[in-house]
Formats: sequence, C-alpha cells, structure tokens
Amino acid sequence: MPTFPPTYAEDVIAAPAHAQLEAFLDQHRAAIHDSLDGLTEEQARRRLVPSKTTLLGLVKHATFVEKVWFDEAITCRTRSEIGIPASPDESFDLDGDDTIDSVRTAYRHAVEASRRAAAPLGLDDLVRGNRRGPLPFRWVYFHVLREIAQHCGHADILREQVLAEG
Repeated sequence: MPTFPPTYAEDVIAAPAHAQLEAFLDQHRAAIHDSLDGLTEEQARRRLVPSKTTLLGLVKHATFVEKVWFDEAITCRTRSEIGIPASPDESFDLDGDDTIDSVRTAYRHAVEASRRAAAPLGLDDLVRGNRRGPLPFRWVYFHVLREIAQHCGHADILREQVLAEG
C-alpha cells in the first residue's frame, strides 16, 4: 500500500467523520511531500523569501507538525523526548545532512506514526499533551489540516518560482 493512498474527498462522502478527516489530510500530506518532485537539492534549499521558508524546510516543518500533534499532544511526551525542536521556527532549519530523500523519508515515517496514533482515538476523545490544555481530537485534525493546507499553498508558490528560475 502506498504511503499516500489516492483517496479523494468524493470517495469518503458516506464514510464516518474520522475517515473523512484522514482523507482530506492525506490529500494535503501527499501534496506537501510531492512538492519536492523533480527538484535538485539546490532548488529544494533555495531561499526566495526573507524567512527561513524553503521547499525542503516546509516538508521538514510538516514532519514537526505531525509529531507535535500526533505524538506530543496524544502521548504527552516532551519535544525533547520526541527529538524535535522546541519551537516551530526551528523546525524549518536545515542542516548539512538534510536531503530531499532524508526529509521525505522522515515525513513519510511521521505520517505513518500519526496514522497509527490516530486510529484508536475517537474524534471526541481528549488529548492532553498540548500547551493549550485538553483538546478534543477532532480539533487536532482540523488544526493539522489547516496548517498543512496553508503550507501546500506556500509550496506551490515557491515551487513555481524555483522552476521559473531554472
């Protein structure tokens, strides 16, 4: 089974809400993952805006998002225990070992772990590992969907610019 199954919103109209949220999120997970398709390492790292946002950094940040919401929020483990940066801003930082392949692999693993963590939970179950306090699990889905969708838009624009530059 592929990591990002070709599920579309229309395929889950009659499905339970949990399956619908997972399908919508999977579409955006695939889009952010695929934003690196066909790029060179230099293109993936190219900074075109004043912030640290790069295409490779966006996928690395998406890994952080998965781990914050589907690990930290659910398990109550600290970011240090999980092995992720303390702040979202740091999650965009690239080091010399980060490559398209390594960052994509880390993202796919994080998504798989997120799916496993989400599977036994009901949408009304409370997760307690977020600084906001207890949150219904459905809120986690909506938040992650919103964030990944937003970053897909960023990736679309950056990719268009990178490819136009050659």
